[in-house]
Amino acid sequence: MQSRMLQATWLLVVMTACRPTGQQGAPAQQVRADGSSTVFPITEAMAEEFRAQRPDVQVTAAVSGTGGGFKRLCAGEADLVGASRPIKGAELEACAKSGVTFVELPVAYDGLAVVVNPRNTWAQAITVEELRKIWQPESQGRVMTWKDVRADWPDTPLRLFGPGVDSGTYDYFTEAIIHREHASRGDFTSSEDDNILVQGVSRDEGALGFFGYGYYAENQDKLRLLPVDDGNEANGAGAVAPSPETVRNGSYQPLSRPLFVYVSARALERPEVLSFISFYLQQAPKLVGQVGYVPLQERGYQLAQRRLEARTPGSLFGGKGAQVGVTVESLLEKAGPGL
Repeated sequence: MQSRMLQATWLLVVMTACRPTGQQGAPAQQVRADGSSTVFPITEAMAEEFRAQRPDVQVTAAVSGTGGGFKRLCAGEADLVGASRPIKGAELEACAKSGVTFVELPVAYDGLAVVVNPRNTWAQAITVEELRKIWQPESQGRVMTWKDVRADWPDTPLRLFGPGVDSGTYDYFTEAIIHREHASRGDFTSSEDDNILVQGVSRDEGALGFFGYGYYAENQDKLRLLPVDDGNEANGAGAVAPSPETVRNGSYQPLSRPLFVYVSARALERPEVLSFISFYLQQAPKLVGQVGYVPLQERGYQLAQRRLEARTPGSLFGGKGAQVGVTVESLLEKAGPGL
């Protein structure tokens, strides 16, 4: 199978091989997607399958990060955006100011993979406290080698790789690990393109990085997972590595999270957009797993479809952004008939 992840390196990805036209040379119907590089492979897979049924619709996708995607959605420049965290309060205000309403649709779960170079022979697992020690703002200039993290690790320079600060993955990681969203040391190699992070870790023996599990799954020959111990003795799990099973059953904590698509209510008035997003939810149980992510429970997709049909505006998360340890199924059930 052609690598879906490598295609995320394009700034703009056109999902159709050509630009078909309608009758009498009229422009093709178009669906404009943007947002998270984590959600991008899911959207790409959906677009490829959708094209087989609707060659008259051109689906394009840009990768500008979750934050960048919300900016375009609120500006009316995108029909839908993928997001690796819920929308924040300031983003809600920006959309309201510009008169843009949207429907929030959960589409998958993901586990953030903490990875090292395969030549790293000393670190076999890591704790949440050690991750906090590495990434907290106060550690810049102080925690510079692996020995600074754990005394019996070598004095090898520690080089860090992570998503850019517009990324929902960055926001979720900092909330889960540092307990302060959007707060970390600044001396790390960052990129909205997760393939650049994969390459950086794969080339440096002392590297440590984090990104969505799907990018690890696509590059297992170049990386090694670090299981994470959340320090919670009550669950008795110890250090746990992300996998479809541990993300689905909730044992990989605190780095499991839901993924979303936000679709403009105005765009939903266009049949091609409604057709594509309905197809997205219908095909997600099958295609999400094929690109390295974890499908919702069947009930989750049923409730999301009801949310779409009702055009339910706003966010289940109240504009609070990344929240650790929640399931979208429980939130949707709690929301009740109007969802």
